[in-house]
Amino acid sequence: MTNRRATAIVPIMSFVAGIGRRLVGRWKSAAYLAGVMATAAAMAVRRSYWTHPVRDVLARQVFFTGVEAVRFVAMVAGVVGIAVVLQAQVWLTRFGQSALVGPLLVTVVVRELGPLLTNFVVIGRSGTAIASELAGMRANREMRVLEAQGLDPFTYLVVPRVLGVTISVFSLTVVFLAVSFASGFLCGVLLGVQPPTPTMFMDGIMKAISPADVINVLAKTILPGMATGAICCIEGFSIEGAVTEVPQAAGRAVIRSVAVLFVISAVVSVLTYL
Repeated sequence: MTNRRATAIVPIMSFVAGIGRRLVGRWKSAAYLAGVMATAAAMAVRRSYWTHPVRDVLARQVFFTGVEAVRFVAMVAGVVGIAVVLQAQVWLTRFGQSALVGPLLVTVVVRELGPLLTNFVVIGRSGTAIASELAGMRANREMRVLEAQGLDPFTYLVVPRVLGVTISVFSLTVVFLAVSFASGFLCGVLLGVQPPTPTMFMDGIMKAISPADVINVLAKTILPGMATGAICCIEGFSIEGAVTEVPQAAGRAVIRSVAVLFVISAVVSVLTYL
């Protein structure tokens, strides 16, 4: 009888132990990620680390991640602004609440869709590129060449990429919000659910934006941007040296970045609006 009980308990204990190991692993990964983000932020504010090669890497990262993505982000923002107004036109027309177009865009786009979709674009477009680039450098033993030249790989490769992605996400989010407001206004005018006065439209938007919305946008752009840059660098550095590991590192970087993005967005929304 005792043996049977022991046999029945073993699978349960193994299951519990597996959950514990996974939780500990997740906690260690989160702590490591936070450490990389904090270290990069601390080094970014110190002028001594910003040598000419590091500044050059930052400029190229901002250009690739931010400037070259402006057109695509603007296109997505225009579609989102039109879609929000189109979906709400029946309700707005029925109840005669045409002045609510601006506040509606603030509620949907500023609080959630703008930062979220912008981060998605950056993760899909630049996150994979960063992870693949660093993984390829590690596979080709280029890290040792940098160290031989007196360059710290973390300072030269990680810090400008983390900061570059963060700056790009914030800037692209501002572009996203501006374009979505403009397209939403034009769509509302064409549908007859928005007074054809830009001043009234902007006045409604400014009244709808609260300090919590500003904090929300800052948190949902800066934190996920830093996390995306750090995760992609971590995954790029994590390979053992085989070229076949490069696409695997890029895939892990995208999955982890998206997961962290959702977690940060949920936590920030709860803290700012509840």
